[in-house]
Amino acid sequence: MITDYIHNLLKASLLRAVFFPLFYGIGILPAQAERPNILLLLVDDLKPAIGAYGDDYAHTPHLDALIARGMRFDLAYCNQAVCAPSRFSLMLGSHSTTTGLYGLGSQLREIIPDAITMPQHFAQHGGYRTESLGKVFHIGHGNLGDPDSFSTPHFHDKVIEYLTPASTEGGKLTREEAYFTNQQLDKIKSLPRGAAYESPDVADNAYADGRVAEETIRRLTAARQRYSHKGTPFFMVAGFARPHLPFSAPRKYWDLYDASKLPMPEFENHPADAPLLAKKRGGEISNYHPVPESREAAYSQALKRNLIHGYYASTSYVDAQIGKVIEALDDLKLTSHTIVVLWGDHGFHLGDLGIWTKHTNYEQANRIPLIFVAPGVTEPGSTTRQPAESVDVFPTLAELAGLPRPTGPQPINGISLVPVLKDGKKRVRDHAFHAYPKKKMGRAIRTERYRLVEWKPISNPQATPELELYDYEKDPLETRNLVHQNPKVVTRLKKILAGYPDPVKRPKKR
Repeated sequence: MITDYIHNLLKASLLRAVFFPLFYGIGILPAQAERPNILLLLVDDLKPAIGAYGDDYAHTPHLDALIARGMRFDLAYCNQAVCAPSRFSLMLGSHSTTTGLYGLGSQLREIIPDAITMPQHFAQHGGYRTESLGKVFHIGHGNLGDPDSFSTPHFHDKVIEYLTPASTEGGKLTREEAYFTNQQLDKIKSLPRGAAYESPDVADNAYADGRVAEETIRRLTAARQRYSHKGTPFFMVAGFARPHLPFSAPRKYWDLYDASKLPMPEFENHPADAPLLAKKRGGEISNYHPVPESREAAYSQALKRNLIHGYYASTSYVDAQIGKVIEALDDLKLTSHTIVVLWGDHGFHLGDLGIWTKHTNYEQANRIPLIFVAPGVTEPGSTTRQPAESVDVFPTLAELAGLPRPTGPQPINGISLVPVLKDGKKRVRDHAFHAYPKKKMGRAIRTERYRLVEWKPISNPQATPELELYDYEKDPLETRNLVHQNPKVVTRLKKILAGYPDPVKRPKKR
């Protein structure tokens, strides 16, 4: 009996090996064919500070190896450089400007109660078992994520985490810990500030990302059994917290770097002639010591260097955790049956323009790593300069898996990138769209060369806008707003922007 079982299992495996790539390679799966598994790897605050993206300082061997397996998007952008809205855009396929999900505390089911998220779409149309681990939807700032999206309970772990008592004044609840655990939200400023970085000599699983990697591997092992015995495909999302602040990472990852050789910001002023509301100082980083609390206070060179060192160390730490997950995928013989996507929720300023963290419409806050590894579709080691957006991931994965194109009920603003995955020279659009709300709404068009940002009040879309224009061929550091020097470019990009609907106001709770 056991012999018959092994024989049948080997026969099934052989059939999968022969037929799966044939169906998979054209992106269309007949009903009786097996669906590809989906593994989404989400990384918080990760900009393309990765060796395979050309960062000579980054020590990211595991991400480099993963990227070498598939297609790297060199011009990928988030749709809003804030954790919660960016993750909503990924999971809904919708711009925040079409849903009103602008803030960290936005409640998805109060605003769009019948929304069909990406994992729900895969469960409904493909019979997928859907699971989430770590930071997937934003939990904190009054937000509880979206349990409705997944088949199984979410595996939650910390985003703000300290192991050194001195980092928390001896174990006190810090401001950012309170935000991310929904505690004392009305008393934030009365709480102590946690450390911006720490580097104890501990094992990887002493911090949340190590535990998320371990649990992901356990889930993959169980998924392999279901896939072999029942043919149940998985849609698994593993979210990693670092390099989000605080830069808490084991000492060995800090030791990978000589801090004196890490890149310091080249241009630390706001762009000349930029509108006042586009500028930023302070923000969330002010909730960490020894960062000055005053927005206008200068950072010492030592502080800048420590922050940059912490970001790179944290990136190397998460690189190692992702490496463990991919190694397990290989060991479990799931690689040829699984689409892997690596996605950063937004970028991160490291002192450029004098800005730290995100929450802007500038390049460093909005450009993200985006990688598709789709066996039979993507060519290993391929790249593209197709402008891509977070909202594109949903329709792209649906097409790759042979599922219907998502139709909502939320607006679907994404475009399938499958033609580009097959040929990096193909184009499905000539720009990316993103936005950031402040006192006015800043909506942006990013082409391969330019970015136009248009600032208008949400309540008055007919108002005269404040404009920004940057030329990344001649001025990659965004040193000057060129809106008056290039009127023809402004006119062309304003016409593109005019094709987008006016941004919706923040909807009232239902």
